[in-house]
Amino acid sequence: MPVTAATDLGFRRLLAAAGQAPSVHNTQPWRLRAVRDRVARGHAVELLADRDRRLRVADPRGRSLHVSCGAALFNLRLAVSVAGRRPLVRLAPGEPETPDLLAVVRPGEAVPATEAERELYAAIGRRRTNREPFADRPLPPWVLADLRIAASREGAFLVVPGRHGGGELLECVAIAEDELARDRDYLAELRAWTMRGARHDGLPAHVLGPRPAGEPAPVRDFGRHPDRPPVPFEARPHLAVLTTPGDRPVDWLRAGQALQRVLLVATAHGVSASFLNQPLDLRDLRRHTDPRHRRGHPQMIIRLGYGPEVPRAPRRPPAELAANGT
Repeated sequence: MPVTAATDLGFRRLLAAAGQAPSVHNTQPWRLRAVRDRVARGHAVELLADRDRRLRVADPRGRSLHVSCGAALFNLRLAVSVAGRRPLVRLAPGEPETPDLLAVVRPGEAVPATEAERELYAAIGRRRTNREPFADRPLPPWVLADLRIAASREGAFLVVPGRHGGGELLECVAIAEDELARDRDYLAELRAWTMRGARHDGLPAHVLGPRPAGEPAPVRDFGRHPDRPPVPFEARPHLAVLTTPGDRPVDWLRAGQALQRVLLVATAHGVSASFLNQPLDLRDLRRHTDPRHRRGHPQMIIRLGYGPEVPRAPRRPPAELAANGT
C-alpha cells in the first residue's frame, strides 16, 4: 500500500503510524508537516515538537519530550520503509531558525521492505504499555540478545543488570518515588495527565493497572485504582536501562528511536513492557546531569516480562497531529 506524504491518504497513514508511539504520560508531544523537498524533488515529512505538551515541571530540559518524539520518528521511518522507499533521516534538534523542528524524513530510493521491517511495522498497533503483574517466568537469553541488538542498531545500549543490580535499581526507584511524592507541583502535573474519563491523550484509569501489594513495587503507582484491590507483582522483575553515549537533544532523539525498536522487537516476541522512570524524573526536575558512565547516560528504565493482554492508551486523531505544510 502506498504510504507517502505526496497524497492526503498517504500522509494520514504516516500520521497514524507515528501517532501510535509511546510517550511520557501519553502526552503525544509531536506534530508532522508534509513539505515540498527540493533536494528529493518530492515530499518530505518534518517532525515537530508540540511544546504545549511538554511537562514543564518534570521535564524542564525537554529530555522526555525528545525521547517521545524519537519513538514517533522510528514509527515514521518504518511506515516509509514498508511503502518501499528508503527513509533518509536528518536529525535537526535545536537549530536556532527552526526551534521546533526535530527531524526531517525524505523518501529515498525504491527498496522493498525487509521481512523484519514488515514484522516491526505490524507490531506498532499491538504494542502496549503493560502495568499489570507479569508472570514469574525468565526471559530467554536469545530474546534479551535480540533486545540488546535492537538498541545497538539505533546507537544506544540496553543494560540488563543482574539479580543484585536489579534489586538495587528497584530500591532507587522507590527512593525517587518517595521524593517525588513530596513535590506538590510535580504531583499536580501528574494529576493533569491521569484521569478517570476518556480523552485523546493522557492516562485514563483503565490503563494504569492495579495497586501493587508489596514494596518495592516494580510498577508505577499513579494513585488511580477504582474498585481494584492491591495485588502481588512478580517477585524478581526483569529490568533494563536504555542508555546513550551522550546526553544532548540529538542523543535523546536517538534514545527514543532505540526505545521504540526495542519495544517493537519485544512485542514481536510476545514480551510486555512498562517503565520505572522516577529516578530520571527526579534528576530532570532538579536539573541535574549525570557524570559520563562507561555504559552511557540512562534515558529509560524498562520493566520486561510476560503479561496479560491490556487495552491501548487513547490516541490523538491523526488530523490533530498535522501541522500546516509549506
